[in-house]
Amino acid sequence: MLFSEVLGQVHLKKHLTHSVDNGRIPHAQLFVGPEGSGTLPMAIAYAQYVLCNNANGENNNGNEACNLKFDHFSHPDLHFVYPVATNESVKSRPISKLFFEDWRKLLKEQPYCNLFDWYKQLGVDNKQGQIGVDEAHDIVKSLSLKAYEGGFKVMIIWMADKMNTSCANKLLKLIEEPPNKTVFILITEDEEAVISTIKSRCQILHFPPLSEDVVKQALLDKFGLDETVASKIAHQANGNYNKAADLVYQDSEDLQFESWFVFWIRSAFKAKGNKAGIHDLISWSEEISRTGRETQKQFLHFCLDFFRQAMLLNYNVDGLVFMEPKTEGFELSKFAPFIHENNIRDISDELQDAIYHIERNGNSKIILTDLSIKLTRLLHKKSA
Repeated sequence: MLFSEVLGQVHLKKHLTHSVDNGRIPHAQLFVGPEGSGTLPMAIAYAQYVLCNNANGENNNGNEACNLKFDHFSHPDLHFVYPVATNESVKSRPISKLFFEDWRKLLKEQPYCNLFDWYKQLGVDNKQGQIGVDEAHDIVKSLSLKAYEGGFKVMIIWMADKMNTSCANKLLKLIEEPPNKTVFILITEDEEAVISTIKSRCQILHFPPLSEDVVKQALLDKFGLDETVASKIAHQANGNYNKAADLVYQDSEDLQFESWFVFWIRSAFKAKGNKAGIHDLISWSEEISRTGRETQKQFLHFCLDFFRQAMLLNYNVDGLVFMEPKTEGFELSKFAPFIHENNIRDISDELQDAIYHIERNGNSKIILTDLSIKLTRLLHKKSA
């Protein structure tokens, strides 16, 4: 992958290539950035720069055969680890290499993918992926071998926050003192969720969200959109190129999430003193609980963003409002006055509690029904 194909992040590209050019390659780095900021494409481009002896800040002037292997993500000294779970083809003890063809397909189609895209590709349904101790054993085994091409070996661990404690403990010593010419690149969207003993052994690089101009130019270059349309999508994407691409294809999960959210809000307003409204909330909870746990968590994060956007609009911080609801008859400006300083904290806490309990395999229908009843009360709370 060429650095020129990685959107924005110019200062990070310079930092990474200069460190290689000067022979100062950290043995373990943690790339931290929000979804769609380019942490994974940057890690792949950086690995290519290291493994193929490229120079002058780009991946097209070193070992030509090596660079060609990266076009297919098939370099033998490049290793990937990512969250996995059992599915139709892998019934037990899942590890990353068993799903590599799926992973390679996703990288070719969506290098800016998120965890939701990956689980959809895997077809893991109601399961939640993790990086477990079986994976740690495989990492140790892979890195104990000599490099095929006699140079560096690079291990990219995507979504390192999904590492469980057993896996992290198994890898601690290896990350602290890896074999000669071995480089670890860990990637996460949530730095706080990475186990502290792992984090303390890594050099941390923070990736900011992409600027609106960078996303807009990428949309113009790749999709040939009208400039006005590209500007609108770039604004709605809020620095997330993966979301921008989904919006172009009208394939964003946010469209379904918005439909669920609007029905939920309307039912919650109707439910006060209205038996039919309560039935609607219970039916809604049943519908959402039939989806996979990752979908439920993703939806609740979407709800958090929606409530925050409404509050910003309520307090006239229009410049930070990027959501534009598409549901007929639902206007953010009319909903915004109901979200204020007297209920936003409680709403946020209830949503995060629901995410926490769903992550820990609680009964989704009960969790969502309880959340709905609490939301009904909170939405009718008066502002100061």
